[in-house]
Amino acid sequence: MTRVAILGATGMVGSTLLRVLEERAFPLDELRPLASERSAGTVVPYAGRDITVQAVGPRSFDGIDIAIFSAGATRSREWAPVAIAAGAVVVDNSSAFRMDDGVPLVVADVNPQAAHAHTGLVANPNCSTMQLMPVLAALHRRSPLEHVTVATYQSVSGTGRAAVDALREQSAAVLAGEQPPAGVYQHQIAFNALPFAGSLSGSDSYTDEELKLVNESRKILDLPDLRVSVTCVRVPVMNSHSEAVWVRTRESIGPDEARALLAAEDGITVVDHPGAGEYPMAIDADGKEGVFVGRIRRDLGDPNALALWVVADNLRKGAATNAVQIAELLVRESLLRSAA
Repeated sequence: MTRVAILGATGMVGSTLLRVLEERAFPLDELRPLASERSAGTVVPYAGRDITVQAVGPRSFDGIDIAIFSAGATRSREWAPVAIAAGAVVVDNSSAFRMDDGVPLVVADVNPQAAHAHTGLVANPNCSTMQLMPVLAALHRRSPLEHVTVATYQSVSGTGRAAVDALREQSAAVLAGEQPPAGVYQHQIAFNALPFAGSLSGSDSYTDEELKLVNESRKILDLPDLRVSVTCVRVPVMNSHSEAVWVRTRESIGPDEARALLAAEDGITVVDHPGAGEYPMAIDADGKEGVFVGRIRRDLGDPNALALWVVADNLRKGAATNAVQIAELLVRESLLRSAA
């Protein structure tokens, strides 16, 4: 049995983490939900009982085996060293350490072996990267990847609860004939699409969301020279990210072969009967595990490329489920520091 702390237990990903831990019957001796002073005292449900959230502090990780962080990069940088010093393995959902040398960046069903090299910290990829990796890995095993182009259509839950509330409020205002304020984003999100997800990064006009997808893909797949082209878009969808993807491989992979390859992968569901109106949609992925792939077809401009549509629940597959799968891996492979 294992003692687990969750930092950010009252947030959207933190709440989902609690549900996933319960659904997967993770073997727990103790569950310690943590948050800021503002959220301390909040009660969260788990396995039919209520657990009081504690304010994170210097002794919060004493006796903890695994600390799952979902409270943003600033808090991860502050508290990860504390948790590691206390003997815990940190599974971090933020961007704080993903690209650090020596920190494994793990998608549990793609590169689980990377976790064996941890020194107290395992990083979780960004949600948009996460859902794409099982698809790219399966195709890469068939023929080496040469170029990947991605346009994301990211739901507002990826920004947090305030963005979900803003979409509801703005939608109601627009339907009532009113002009709502922009709020969480620079522009109105209701009935709109924002071709700018994340924050501007450097002077090259790319956002951090876009650069995460580029750099994290290269690290996870161990393809440092992989060409990745990306545009990230925020859309007025409550939950689940969608991606239009073009994949060029060294050898041609036909659509039927690609469907068979992907359908054989654990965690990937192929939904691809467009003539019958069957293809992955955000509303269908919401609340479900795994990655959904459809609209698999040849790229008309490149005989060695495929076009695909990839959808997943960004709170689950994009964050919480992979974090719990990493925790399961740490236990199963005796990678806890207490087991060393």
